[in-house]
Amino acid sequence: MHRLLAILAFYKPFVTWSFITNIIVAFISAQIIPGIITKLFLTVFAWYYVHETNQRRKLTFYKNLGISPLKLFSILFILDIIFTVIFLIIFREFT
Repeated sequence: MHRLLAILAFYKPFVTWSFITNIIVAFISAQIIPGIITKLFLTVFAWYYVHETNQRRKLTFYKNLGISPLKLFSILFILDIIFTVIFLIIFREFT
């Protein structure tokens, strides 16, 4: 449970950007597959951003908890996909 809360704490700064991306994707194409592909691209970009900047030190904390960077970003991607699919389904119902 502590690991999940740590992962959610890592995801917290990305939630706003994820929601903005959801809105943009919904207005362009409210389809689920383009949303998932966009989130995959953004997850890879977030990994690159964290890995290449001074944010890399944050990864050490998660490594000490036993969470590898691959596992961390995989779980973030899955959480982001879940939020995106729910958002797009709700968006399609009201448009």
